[in-house]
Amino acid sequence: MIKLFTSESVGAGHPDKICDQISDAVLDEILKHDKNARVACDVLVNNKFIYIGGQITTKSYCDTVKCAWKILKPLGYSENDFEVQSGIIGQSADIALGVNETQNKELGAGDQGTVFGFATNENKYFLPWPLVLSHELVKRAEELRRSKKFKWAKSDMKSQVTVEFDSENGHVEVKKVLMSIQHDDNFDETQFKKFIEKEIIDHVILSHGFSKTYEILINPTGRFVVGGPEGDTGLTGRKIIVDTYGGFARHGGGAFSGKDATKIDRSAAYMARYIAKNLVAAGVSKKFEIQLAYAIGLPRPQSIYIDTFGDKTYSEEKIISIIKKVFDLSVEGIIKTLNLKEIKYLPLATFGHFGRDDLDLPWEKLDKVQEIKTLLK
Repeated sequence: MIKLFTSESVGAGHPDKICDQISDAVLDEILKHDKNARVACDVLVNNKFIYIGGQITTKSYCDTVKCAWKILKPLGYSENDFEVQSGIIGQSADIALGVNETQNKELGAGDQGTVFGFATNENKYFLPWPLVLSHELVKRAEELRRSKKFKWAKSDMKSQVTVEFDSENGHVEVKKVLMSIQHDDNFDETQFKKFIEKEIIDHVILSHGFSKTYEILINPTGRFVVGGPEGDTGLTGRKIIVDTYGGFARHGGGAFSGKDATKIDRSAAYMARYIAKNLVAAGVSKKFEIQLAYAIGLPRPQSIYIDTFGDKTYSEEKIISIIKKVFDLSVEGIIKTLNLKEIKYLPLATFGHFGRDDLDLPWEKLDKVQEIKTLLK
């Protein structure tokens, strides 16, 4: 059976991603001085206005406006372009009570929520090809822009890749590539599009061994001068599918950026990916999805659901039993296992939170594979 599937990604200058980056820049700055801070930072950008809001409880001080400009200036903006305001308040005392003072004195979940983890064995990234390629396209475009090698380009950009999967013979083919990249008013359209095709699209797609049989669409409207917050409102957490699995797997709905590790919609989602990737690498199934559900104030998941997509080699009972033996699913256990008080979150705010071989991410390690294989015997 032949199927087409499409995923998208967006660049660092996309309005939603500007917000994600500012949120995580604030988080990193606070955690640098206070590892136990409670942070939920959300940002709104609209035209020439940026609002930094949320609930933060910390012993340290963070200049949130300074954090915003740390993100904005490399994207091509000056201090005349935006008015930045901060409206941070403290974390709810009721939420703090649930997180810090559970019945067993264990760290409780900062909110209720369901999270999903997913992995597939179709490439070394353990992610679907359309998402991998979409991320790499905007990542390369941004790298070329920042290095001054991409003439006329500005920082707001999007990509979209359609891949054909033939399940009968395992053939995978890129069918269509779309890129929309903001540019200067005075630009040479022919040269601009030729550069995108050769130095970005062909460079990325062909480097992965795909043939050049794909259709290319570049700035389909013909012009993309008005972009960034001037062209669209941005909000933290509005690119959750881009951040995770490109639509291939389900999503619990919780965003990542701007949240400390007690927020299980971030930390438990990382653990779910860690579980799925190690199980697939251990040969449990070719594709694997897991759901974890948490209740606010309680330290452990209230339910575990798995899907092996029709692979019946191992029973669900056996797989879930192995998960419970190998992985500590308590909130505190997740934080310790994945070292979530120490990592830098800002690099994750662009180009996806999973499958990153350019970052040393604990949830991407395959260090549980041998233990899982032993338990499968």
